[in-house]
Amino acid sequence: MGTSLLPQLDLFADPVRARLLLLLEPRELSVGDLGEITQLPQPTMSRHLKALAEQGWVTSRAEGTSRLYRANTRAQAEPLGDLWRLVRAEVQGTAEVRRDQERVRHVLAQRQAREGFFEGAAGEWDELRTELFAPRFELLGLLGLLEPTWVVGDLGCGTGHFALAASPFVKAVIGVDGSRAMLDVARTRLAELGNVELRQGDLASLPIADGSLDVAVLNLVLPYASDPGQVILEAARVLRPGGRVLVVDLQPHDQVELRQRFGQQWQGFSTAQMRQWFDQAQLTAVRQVALPAEPHARGPLLFAAVAFKTSPDGAPTRSVS
Repeated sequence: MGTSLLPQLDLFADPVRARLLLLLEPRELSVGDLGEITQLPQPTMSRHLKALAEQGWVTSRAEGTSRLYRANTRAQAEPLGDLWRLVRAEVQGTAEVRRDQERVRHVLAQRQAREGFFEGAAGEWDELRTELFAPRFELLGLLGLLEPTWVVGDLGCGTGHFALAASPFVKAVIGVDGSRAMLDVARTRLAELGNVELRQGDLASLPIADGSLDVAVLNLVLPYASDPGQVILEAARVLRPGGRVLVVDLQPHDQVELRQRFGQQWQGFSTAQMRQWFDQAQLTAVRQVALPAEPHARGPLLFAAVAFKTSPDGAPTRSVS
């Protein structure tokens, strides 16, 4: 590796290369691994790795039919070490790097399974389980924790996926959406379910009476709302005392194409922003958790936030009848 800074400045003009070095500092990864983590095509990945290798920033070794890459620790020597520390500090907090760090754990777990780290069929278990039972079937099973007496609001129900999953476990599901076309698809999907009612309406002015719901669910709908705070206020209005609202939505991101292609008005929501809206709606006991990244998902990272409507004594009630 040369010590001239000018070629290195040109090298790091593309932030993807810094992302790759961050991934390769503590571990070896293949081109396929890196492509799955960064969601970039293999030819693009190979081109970036070649450029890094030519300047001495990464080393590689053959393992079977694959080639494993790792950051070259000798590249941390002065004076280029100072350059890398500056570049690393610049990119470390970006949304892309956060997504990379989430996905790398899942890629490593999959590799470990493939390599037969566990005994017996563990190396094939993830793939086999998905083939037999669909992805994340265990999360659908958690709907069994819903109380059978509850009325659940699927706010922004779209074509009815959540209503279909929740209906066997609760007394009733009320689905609301502003799109007639979406509701037509949902009616077809849910036609045989006697405890699901679909209503067309604005989420900022719900066609639901005060205090009708035990649970209000907002799945990936707030980015489309011109005023998400008003949507949260309406969800709180239709909850019974002690009821809860569940929001599953996007963490802050910079994928502008979601705004352009899908008409989203908001590029994700911070914990502070969600808490402000919950506070305005007088919802308490707020908990917001980042959801694990799915390796094959190309969208932004998600979060789940839960908040409670206080009961008459001023405390959130976790057992709602």
